[in-house]
Parts: sequence; structure tokens; C-alpha cells
Amino acid sequence: IQDEFRGGKINVEKTHRLLEKLDIPCNFGHVKNIFKDNDRLKQGRITIEEFRAIYRTFAHREEIAEIFNAYSENRKILFENNLTKFLAQEQSRNKATKADASDIIQKYEPIEEGMSVFQSLSEYLYLFIWSRNDAVSCLYLISALVKGCRCLEIDCWDGSQNEPVVYHGYTLTSKLLFKTVVQSIHKYAFMTSEYPVVLSLENHCSPSQQEVMADVLQTTFGDSLLSDLLDDYIDKLPSPEALKFKVLIKNKKIGTLKETHERHGFNKHGKVEELEEEEEQEQEEEEEEEVKETESYDNFLTTLNQETEMEEKKTLPITLFKKKKVRKIRISLALSDLVIYTKAEKFKSFQYSRLYQQFNENNSIGETHARKLSKTRAYEFIFHTKNFITRIYPKATRADSSNYNPQEFWNIGCQMVALNFQTPGLPMDLQNGKFLDNGGCGYILKPQFLRDAKSNFNPSKIRDSNPLTLTIRLISGIQLPLGNSSSNKIDTLVIVEVFGVPNDHMKQQTRVVKKNAFSPRWNETFTFIIQVPELALIRFVVETQSLLTGNEFLGQYTLPVLCMEKGYRRIPLCSKTGESLEPASLFVYVWYIR
Repeated sequence: IQDEFRGGKINVEKTHRLLEKLDIPCNFGHVKNIFKDNDRLKQGRITIEEFRAIYRTFAHREEIAEIFNAYSENRKILFENNLTKFLAQEQSRNKATKADASDIIQKYEPIEEGMSVFQSLSEYLYLFIWSRNDAVSCLYLISALVKGCRCLEIDCWDGSQNEPVVYHGYTLTSKLLFKTVVQSIHKYAFMTSEYPVVLSLENHCSPSQQEVMADVLQTTFGDSLLSDLLDDYIDKLPSPEALKFKVLIKNKKIGTLKETHERHGFNKHGKVEELEEEEEQEQEEEEEEEVKETESYDNFLTTLNQETEMEEKKTLPITLFKKKKVRKIRISLALSDLVIYTKAEKFKSFQYSRLYQQFNENNSIGETHARKLSKTRAYEFIFHTKNFITRIYPKATRADSSNYNPQEFWNIGCQMVALNFQTPGLPMDLQNGKFLDNGGCGYILKPQFLRDAKSNFNPSKIRDSNPLTLTIRLISGIQLPLGNSSSNKIDTLVIVEVFGVPNDHMKQQTRVVKKNAFSPRWNETFTFIIQVPELALIRFVVETQSLLTGNEFLGQYTLPVLCMEKGYRRIPLCSKTGESLEPASLFVYVWYIR
């Protein structure tokens, strides 16, 4: 290295590689700007002294030095007892021992040689905080399945030569063979998570090609395909834990689970049955079959009691359900019998579901209809999602694959809130952030108030809440993305926004730091009082200010409020598409009380 410096061989590319070898995370755009500032002769080559200056520019953080000085007895050394105190008081690691502190010091403190040449005494604390203290520990940002997506919708149509194909109907998307899609899913299904994958079939195929689909599914997935009842779950839904490494098929189904179980293992080739189904209604249509709106929780309880009496008498008013047009659908028995716990059942009404829906039947409700129901019949909707898997799908007018805000449907307990993963933006940021919880496995246990049959929770009418007071001191940024600019002399700001129940939606913003994307300092404190933190997400958005063209998005990070660790934390930034922008980060101090 010394010879290369003397020979004038250290250019910007080698500087970047050398910084990374020294465990300094750096963005090449920032390296170019800092290199240019320190290349005194402007020849594209630097001396070792100039490299040291570049190194210190990246490695030294004034805000970290301030923390170091606060806990160091002589502002030179951070002994084990000092670091233990820091871990307990600032990072909420109350059980941290001197042995833990010793391990950190040995791993991150600079060796004697490195200290004399490059590092200052506080920089191992910087390395520790920056490498170990993301606000949440897991990121799955590669593709839908690798991100932890556990339910995929597959649009299936008849293809040539009796080969079913997959494409988004009535659009200009390319066609793929069904077997090619299934083989790809098999390859990646459990790469990120061992928990079950649901294949929701939007099935437009003829019975003969449905039979081909059934054969492809069985051949490809083998024992991973759930094709029969589990012994311990004859009359109730199994937990995700009981379905590890299993693929479930969601489709229309003929007959009962008992009949399916009795046919298991028999040849079903060529067997087709008919199913009657109501014709599609407009999503905006009111639920005419409901007797009246349930305006309060007490009224809803009264309705439940009346229904219980009605069920005991086995009678139902003739006028309760308006007769609708029906159509006949032909279904291959081979495909039908692969549907076990995820039978697609058309949603009629909450009252009908309470009286007649079976545990293995899942409903799909369009976003417009679901939004209306969530506002006018919240108690009934939540009662419904306590008992049945409920899927929300985008309205038909979203031909551009835009997304709705999923938060409003998570608030009422919907389990499958379908989004277009290929469309970046706020909804997908919330989706990715929501499922960082629980290790990013793709399954999250709903809060108790969305599972308890006696709960009177309504996201729009919060009462008897146990609020959380969240304080965030937004200290600084490090190597923020440059966006469309080649210079790091851009004006930057941060927006901090909370999403949750309607009353918890809040947004605060920092001042603008002028001409500094490399190490802007805000040191501003924001406080949020969150009524229902169990449902709340917090989103950090970094923008560059432009008065002429409007602010430009630079990066964001979203995570569940209750996943945030107390203390000095690092917020790693992601791009519009959810990809990591490392080392671009925010440095914050987090505290909360409840």
C-alpha cells in the first residue's frame, strides 16, 4: 500500500476499495466528492496523508464523539464499566455485563497500529453503533417471495396444446406456462421463510386444463403440497407453525372436507362437477341483504343474540337474503381436492357468514366494498376477521397496478391484504415495514383486541386505550443518497410519519440542512402520542428540497413502532423499490414510555 501511494497509483476507485477493506461503509458517489475535495493537485491521485484525511472524513462522526466523551472518564478511553453503563442507560440493555462490553471493545476497538495511522479513539464506538444497531434486525428486499410474501395470486387461463398459461387477464402482460411459474415458486418458496405459502388461483381454465394444473402442482411440490386434512385439525384451522414448508391451494371447491378426505389417494382423472355461484355484483353495491346497519357495539351484541336464537330454532326470515342470479362453474375434482383449509367462498354478508360459513372458507372482498364496510360496520367486520381468513383485493379500475393503503384493512384484522409488489411507493413501504416484525417470516400474530371475541375495538372510535409516548431525536444523516445530483452539496430534510388507526396518523418534519448530503446535522426532537401502538408503523423519509421542481425522494425506512429499540439507533435507508441503500443512514435516539 505504501508503495502504491508513493507511486501515485491510488485513484478514486482504489480509495473506495481501500476504505471498504478498512470496514468503512461508503457510497461511491460520496467517495468521489470527498476525493475531489482532498486531491490538492487535482491529478486524480492522492498521497497517504490525503487518504488519511478522506478516511477521517468518513470514519469520524462528531455526534458519536459527543456520546463517547459523555461516557469516557478522560475523553480518551472507554473502559468496560463505562461501556456497560452506556449499554444500560442508553441502549436499554440492562442485563449487559462487563464481559459483553469486553467483547465489543475487542471486536471494534482499533488495533495499536491502525490507531496510530488512521483511527481516533472514539471511532470504535462509531463502528459498533453503525454495524450493530439497526432499529430492526431483518431485511428481506430481493423479490416478493424472498421479501417474505406468503400469498401469491396466479391468473390461470387455457393455453395451446392443453398447457395452462399464466398472465394478468385483459392486459398486455406476457404469457408464461403454468408449470414454469410453479417451478419458479417451488425454487424460492421457502428461501426466506419456512412458513406456508398460499397460491391463490384466479382460475379461468377449462376442467381439462384444471386437471393439468393439479398434476403440475402435485408433481412439482410433492409432499410439500397440502392435499389432505392434518390429523389434529379436522374442524379448525391449523397454525402457521403446523404448516411449515407447506404449499396451500386457494381455489373454488366441490363438496366437504370429509368427502375430500375419503377420496384421498383415488384416481380422479376426467371427473368434473358443477358448482353454482352468484354472478359478480358491483363492488360499490350496498349489502341489501343486511337487515340494517349496526351502528354500535351494543346493537351488534343484540344482533348476535338474536341470531343465536334463530339458529337454535333453525329458521331464517325469507326476506333476509335477496335472491341473485347464479351461474354454473365446472371444476375438475382433481384440482378441487387439493383445496383444504383455503376454500375460496364468495362473500355474501357478515350475517350469512356468522350463520353458515365454515372454518376453512376464505372470503375475498374488493377494496371499495371493504372500505365502506369498515366505516359502517366495523364491529361486524372485526368479528368476521376473528373467525375467517379475509382477503382484500384492489379495485378493477387499478389497471395501472397502483396500490391502496393497506393500513386501513390491517386495522380491522384482515389477514390477506393484496398489493401489487411490482409497484413501488408508500403502500409497499408499509407492507415491507409491517412484516419486518416476527423475524420477517411473513406471518404476524394479530393484537389481542383483534382476536378476542369479547373485544369492542373499533379503529375509528378508540376508547380505554393504553397510549405510548414515543420520542425520537433525529440527530444526523450519513452519506445520504444523492438522487439525481452528482454533487453531495444538496439541501436535505427528513419527514417522520406515523401510520396506524386514523387518530394516530401524524407527520413531523425537520428543517432543511443546506448543501450537505454527506453528514447533515438536524438534532431535532419529535414526540408522538400513539393510542394503538400495536397497529402503528413509523416511516422515515429523506428528501432533497427543490423549490422549482418539488422535493425529490432520496430514501426511506418503515418499521413497526413496537419493533423500535430504545437508545442510539441507526435507521438504514431503502430505495423506492425497497432495495438497501447502505451505507445511507439516519442516526437517531429513541425513547418511549407507556
